[in-house]
Amino acid sequence: MTADSGAGQPLDVVVMSHRPEVREAVMSAVGRRPARDLPRLTFTEADGIADVLGAADSGRLDLAVLDAEAQPTGGMGVCRQLKNERADPAPVIVVVRREDDRWLATWSQADAVLVQPLDPVTAARTVADVLRAGQPVPATRG
Repeated sequence: MTADSGAGQPLDVVVMSHRPEVREAVMSAVGRRPARDLPRLTFTEADGIADVLGAADSGRLDLAVLDAEAQPTGGMGVCRQLKNERADPAPVIVVVRREDDRWLATWSQADAVLVQPLDPVTAARTVADVLRAGQPVPATRG
């Protein structure tokens, strides 16, 4: 694979929030191709915990991006449940509203944290870094 090919099966990303505008903001900030060396992303929108757990149980979850403020079950609780109840959980990014909430997202065992409002460069870089760390991706060469 060349540095810009990103060939391969699309990666499945679940974006959870009870608010459609938050899900849209995440998907828009990250984009379908957060890095040239990674495959494209396929987003699945989830408005609650059942959809996230269903994706995890089906084995089709490469990454979960969870809104910490989601109701009735927040993303931090969902993250902690995934990390503690699955033998090999997918990586999770928690989206918080305040910089001061990063420590709580760390408690939830999140692999990374994004702070709203989302910066597209930071969001794409964070997703790419987490995906690279969570699966074998061929190294790029300059």
